[in-house]
Amino acid sequence: MSDLEKVNGHRPKGLLPLAFAAALSSSASAEDMDFDVDETLAAVIQLHAEVPADAFTAPFLGTERDGSGIVIDDAGLILTIGYLIVEAMAISVEAADGRMVPAEVVAYDYDSGFGLVRALQPLGVVPLPMGRSADLKVNDPVLVAGGGGRDGTIAAQVVSKREFAGYWEYMLDEAIFTAPPHPNWGGAALIGVDGKLLGVGSLYVEDAKPDPNGANGNMFVPIDLLPPIFAELLSEGRASGSYRPWLGVFATDVQGRVEVVGVAQEGPAARSGMQPGDVIVKVGGQTVAGIADMYRKMWALGPAGVDVPMTILRDTYAFDLKVRSEDRHERLKYQRSY
Repeated sequence: MSDLEKVNGHRPKGLLPLAFAAALSSSASAEDMDFDVDETLAAVIQLHAEVPADAFTAPFLGTERDGSGIVIDDAGLILTIGYLIVEAMAISVEAADGRMVPAEVVAYDYDSGFGLVRALQPLGVVPLPMGRSADLKVNDPVLVAGGGGRDGTIAAQVVSKREFAGYWEYMLDEAIFTAPPHPNWGGAALIGVDGKLLGVGSLYVEDAKPDPNGANGNMFVPIDLLPPIFAELLSEGRASGSYRPWLGVFATDVQGRVEVVGVAQEGPAARSGMQPGDVIVKVGGQTVAGIADMYRKMWALGPAGVDVPMTILRDTYAFDLKVRSEDRHERLKYQRSY
């Protein structure tokens, strides 16, 4: 089974491998960089996680997850995208000499999407320094690096920076979108021309450019979201912002309406009677103008456990229901043990 065939939770059907070969294009070549390209790319390593079949996230994200991680300190701390490692019982990462080294979960943060693991043996690589994603501009050249050095790296360009709202109750005020797409985007490093880390790969998207023609590309979580929560992640395994109310509803914008496309089994929305096909009209008595607006109104009601009053349109009639929210972390059967 190839890396592309292994489940990482967000692989679109029909995506074909790119022919990397030289990997670095003329717009962002090694000669143009004021840093050691090979040393920098060596900090991006391959990561493999195994998750029990009875884990809460197994039906959505699979039991074998492959992607990349980014070494960010001298003690083997690795930053990745959280869906690769959530509920993992076994994690291994690749050292500089090709050995697969065991690692353990340090943190998983639903709010940002970041995950942290720590290698249990020396990796022999120089950590990748962090930059400022706020300084990144549309049309800037970047490198998108997965594990594997130059063979796992492509030259790309920032094509937009904008709000992103995911159907799984997730939102970023400003995400980074690049093109062309990297085929192994999960946990990939977004690297600027100064050799610093600017983001962590999360998704393959078909609308990287916000225009009718769109563009296939990748979405990255900005690195600027990490420093404010870093200490909490290390000490608590999550950030305080992740204690938001969770409904277990999968929704999307359809012709200007927020339509329910699914509900988590035995989740709060399912228990309240919400069904696929329902349209969410109001939250807390206020009309919602899209999925991002719905999230903001829902999260403004209070922390996890708060009741979320909603007005639902089903077929031709509207009705009110109240959903008792939960802390989605409590659904995770396998969490860090220290």
